[in-house]
Amino acid sequence: MTALKITDPYVHGYSDSESRRLGDQADTLAELLHSGTAYPAGSRVLEVGCGVGAQTVHLVESSPGARIVAVDVAEASLARARASVTARHPDALVSWHRADLRELPFADATFDHLFVCFVLEHLAAPSVALSGLRRLLRPGGSITVIEGDHGSAFFHPDSADARAVIDCQVRLQRADGGNALIGRELYPLLESAGYQRVRVRPRTVYADAGRPELVEGFTRNTFIAMIESVRERALAENLTDSETWARGVADLHRTTDPTGTFHYTFTKAHAHAP
Repeated sequence: MTALKITDPYVHGYSDSESRRLGDQADTLAELLHSGTAYPAGSRVLEVGCGVGAQTVHLVESSPGARIVAVDVAEASLARARASVTARHPDALVSWHRADLRELPFADATFDHLFVCFVLEHLAAPSVALSGLRRLLRPGGSITVIEGDHGSAFFHPDSADARAVIDCQVRLQRADGGNALIGRELYPLLESAGYQRVRVRPRTVYADAGRPELVEGFTRNTFIAMIESVRERALAENLTDSETWARGVADLHRTTDPTGTFHYTFTKAHAHAP
């Protein structure tokens, strides 16, 4: 979930199953994605596009003394986020705000740090959004951005049909004005938005039978579930046919078999305001 405008499409939808998928993803990948991110006690942190709070929970756990402001455009998502975080961390220092990320109601230099996870992929103009967010950082303050890149997915057994159904999701997100391949663009995006000391590092997930928690939590419950969720729209927009779709999804599930493997690379960027 992201801090989109109410009129913006969100390719994954706002269903209960999508909320569960986001939670599975965040919990399974918490160490991988949040390693190296910890904010000092008393620091002011803005989480942009908190959605259902899947990442907020882990921000609280890694930075228990930080003052986190979590923003999203969807009131229902914020309610879920508040309930989820409160249930796990009743004393968490989190405040919740409904707002569009391009019209955030905060004064310049309000925050020490920004955290932006799985948001830019849904925006038509991510560089513009990053430029606008920069004003909220104090001089020298930091921004952390995490995004995926569906073009980084490769697996065994390989399958042209599986790659075709992944491409359906990529094409649908592009049609909505987003970019499911944005992970590879974080460095130039942050540079063009005026940030300094930009550092980008890959965070790779590799799942096989020796890592059953990743097979279940990431390959099956996060990635394949995401692809399966766009079936009806992919068929309705004639991006594929039902037989090809069925073969492709079946082949994706074969990567979770005892002899299967699955790779995917996230990109994590860290930069500073001038």
